[in-house]
Amino acid sequence: MSVTDFGKALAPVETGIPGLVLWDLPVHGDSRGWFKENWQREKMTAAGLADFGPVQNNISFNDAVGTTRGIHAEPWDKWVSVATGRIFGAWVDLREGPTFGTVFTAELDPSRAIFVPRGVGNSYQTLEPDTAYTYLVNDHWSPEASYSFLNLADETAAIDWPIPLAEVEISAKDLAHPRLSDVVPIPPKKTLVVGANGQLGLALRAAYDGDPSVDFAGRAELDLTGDLSHARRWRDYGTIVNAAAYTAVDAAETDRAGAWAGNVSAVSQLARIATDNGITLAHVSSDYVFDGAADAPYAEDAPVAPLGVYGQTKAAADAIVATVPRHYVVRTSWVIGEGKNFVRTMATLAERGVAPSVVDDQIGRLTFTDEIARGIRHLVETGAPFGTYNLTGAGGPASWAEIAGEVFELTGHDRDRVTGVSTDEYFASATGPVAPRPRWSVLDLAKIEAAGFAPREWRESLRDLLG
Repeated sequence: MSVTDFGKALAPVETGIPGLVLWDLPVHGDSRGWFKENWQREKMTAAGLADFGPVQNNISFNDAVGTTRGIHAEPWDKWVSVATGRIFGAWVDLREGPTFGTVFTAELDPSRAIFVPRGVGNSYQTLEPDTAYTYLVNDHWSPEASYSFLNLADETAAIDWPIPLAEVEISAKDLAHPRLSDVVPIPPKKTLVVGANGQLGLALRAAYDGDPSVDFAGRAELDLTGDLSHARRWRDYGTIVNAAAYTAVDAAETDRAGAWAGNVSAVSQLARIATDNGITLAHVSSDYVFDGAADAPYAEDAPVAPLGVYGQTKAAADAIVATVPRHYVVRTSWVIGEGKNFVRTMATLAERGVAPSVVDDQIGRLTFTDEIARGIRHLVETGAPFGTYNLTGAGGPASWAEIAGEVFELTGHDRDRVTGVSTDEYFASATGPVAPRPRWSVLDLAKIEAAGFAPREWRESLRDLLG
């Protein structure tokens, strides 16, 4: 390596292939030799390198000039740099999408490295004897992993090899690789929806209907209370959406073990899996993390003060999910989805001629599960900043009694048949455990609106549901 390669500043160079980034590396040397920081997480991530979490370091040594390795696209990210010598690199995007087949070439010496994202084919030809290059990867080799390959001599890619391929030794396997027209593209990382048979899970099924990159798992397919370490090939997933939860608010007061197992222990497992594998974890939280003593909408950073066991488990889960580097906590309230819910109960009572007594001292907004599903997709697909987001229906807040009156009116009945009562009066005759409810459940929506998501007015969603 020439002296002119010493003293470069750490800097990225775009390549035209999304995610494939060439890097200049500072190399310090004198007559005795040289030194460089081949991987320095703090400096490199600050400069914009993906924090890809390498788990293995490999070295490829090549004693002859012209040693040429085939174009392989692997299901992991790689950080490739030269230890000694010099190589010509060729990279071809073999991922599904508009840049499929895009080619980039460059020479690498010890002062240059390249970040190769999952699914981009990479090949190297040595230009000096005794060349060694090293690569860090963020997954271990597995026979279950899916690879893709491209022939070194593909006419469409038309790579201008410094040493003609006819003059170098190529393995029989690399010679047999397909042309670009026959390459099987690498699909995007998958999304896993857990709790896929609950009311939110059903809405997520509808939202992702027909998307082959989304897997759904109910309790039978994935037991969140068991050991999840080897339940899936987790490096194949980019996102986990946790729609599973213990939601029996009143029963939680006495079934503390069940509530903590479903809402905390299970979430701890998902958080560990997500952290260890670089997965984005989207988790749904609740207004029950607050005590309801406020008189203005709760912002995402408001102090939590849960009143009951259910709220305590949800608050604990929020704190756990917040430790995952890539996370979304989606906090919602008064959820309405498929199956039995407050709106359908009120509509049935209206049809039966019943005049119900309904709580009028709890204030909030309805949130429909299709809106939660739409909001989660928006956050994940737009790459919104990680963190906590409130997501409820928009519009003016109301009490449960006022919502019941809306249901009566929209179904053609007299809303005055609904009588408002206090929470204490409503539960006065209860024979089982009753969890304390927050009296104020209005959540501030400014943050998610600033992220480009416009929650639908809950009254419009109510009208649509009731026809």
